[in-house]
Amino acid sequence: MNHQIIDRETTPSAEILAALRENLHEQRLFRQEQLQQLSAAATPRTDAARARQTSSQLEVRVKLAASARMVLADVEAALERMDHGSYGACHLCRGPIAPERLMIVPQARYCARCQQVREAGR
Repeated sequence: MNHQIIDRETTPSAEILAALRENLHEQRLFRQEQLQQLSAAATPRTDAARARQTSSQLEVRVKLAASARMVLADVEAALERMDHGSYGACHLCRGPIAPERLMIVPQARYCARCQQVREAGR
């Protein structure tokens, strides 16, 4: 296990971690349901239904499903980090991710500074 030593002022409290875990579980459930709905809508039952689906509708569904899978993977990775004690540590600088940032983006892998550096490098 990779346990990070983080200053108490920047470490989320047990209460905040419990709320974050609940939020992540809710996000996981939402994304799983979203993927099930998109999958069901993508498999029309008849030729007439298939003919009604335009290519743009299919393209939107494919992109929504890809996005949902990506967010679901991020959420599951965050839950795994919680289970292994490395949640809240930036993947780049290994510093703490501010609890305020985690409350907004509970699956965040990077502190705000490193996230900005990553986005500027794109």
